[in-house]
Amino acid sequence: CSLLLPSIRHVNHSLLNLTASLFVVNVVEALQEFWQMKQSRGADLKNGALVVYEMVPSNSPPYVCYVTLPGGSCFGSFQFCPTKAEARRSAAKIALMNSVFNEHPSRRITDEFIEKSVSEALASFNGNREEADNPNTGIGAFRFMLESNKGKSMLEFQELMTVFQLLHWNGSLKAMRERQCSRQEVLAHYSHRALDDDIRHQMALDWVSREQSVPGALSRELASTERELDEARLAGKELRFHKEKKDILLLAAGQLGNMHSSSC
Repeated sequence: CSLLLPSIRHVNHSLLNLTASLFVVNVVEALQEFWQMKQSRGADLKNGALVVYEMVPSNSPPYVCYVTLPGGSCFGSFQFCPTKAEARRSAAKIALMNSVFNEHPSRRITDEFIEKSVSEALASFNGNREEADNPNTGIGAFRFMLESNKGKSMLEFQELMTVFQLLHWNGSLKAMRERQCSRQEVLAHYSHRALDDDIRHQMALDWVSREQSVPGALSRELASTERELDEARLAGKELRFHKEKKDILLLAAGQLGNMHSSSC
């Protein structure tokens, strides 16, 4: 523990400086510089260090802005923003605070963290130790995911878990089980696959099929997703799962619109 104290003091000092300076520095520039610094120090950023902003179209306040970090994590403006510039700064502020906090040693997946997390999962679901060692059980799959990502930060782990959250939400995991795919096979495949347009397109097609089978299913799911996204954004939470759900549903709605237009 004594070996970690200098690092912890350094991060705490950085957090104090960051909190004090958020009101005087250009947080948009500071966030970009933070990720460029990480890249220059050897961080594995496959898509570069660019931070991407997205304004929600609106002609009047409150304005809403989302920011996506290089690894894929997403945050949004969490305050009432009377201008588009203020919405951009609000999104950058929460993203910068999370980016810096994510550097703390306690945010890394270690052997101790894995054992504690698995033990808590066993206690929550009344499981036994044998389940934790079997990758074909839910808890075993959870342990497999943690061990596969040892050394990574919690934000990095969350980015990976977003893929599995979407597969579960979309019903894809259930369909794979029905095809006799083992959990380990699914984990091994998607652990090394980034969330891309092909996955989004396939999920959107699934929702097109659902809407054709149960009219109104798409609009109900979209309304529910938008509420969840707004609640999470105002609470300052990481948003990628909710944001990806909304984008996939909007993609499906667009595909349905194109199908109706072509049939007229």
